[in-house]
Amino acid sequence: MKKNTLLNAELSYVIATLGHTDEITICDAGLPVPEESQRIDLALVQGIPTFIDTVKATLSEMQIEGVIVAKEFKTVSPQLHDALMSLIHLEEELRGKPITVSYTPHEEFKVHTRNSKAIVRTGECTPYANVIFQSGVVF
Repeated sequence: MKKNTLLNAELSYVIATLGHTDEITICDAGLPVPEESQRIDLALVQGIPTFIDTVKATLSEMQIEGVIVAKEFKTVSPQLHDALMSLIHLEEELRGKPITVSYTPHEEFKVHTRNSKAIVRTGECTPYANVIFQSGVVF
């Protein structure tokens, strides 16, 4: 049995196969997932798993260098946005490397998800609770 935090086989595999600058999306229950994208559906019921719990589990194994979120996230759901940004700042401190945060309109965000190696759907029902992580390197 896997000893590290992340037990979901699909998500663990995707993270293990990421190269530098590859992207994955973690999204709320309502974000449309393009047909051509790999869908990792973790949603069980409303709120389970949460967006933040999924982000924490992902960051436990993924090195990131960039983050993309919708501009609307910051104003429509500020508490969850701030919780995400706190995790990003903590990640910067732990890794000793800066992480670039970019904001884009939600419609552009949805188009950008097509570049993701996988889209991870949570049970989160908070508006705009979506993030694209760009893979970094550990050296």
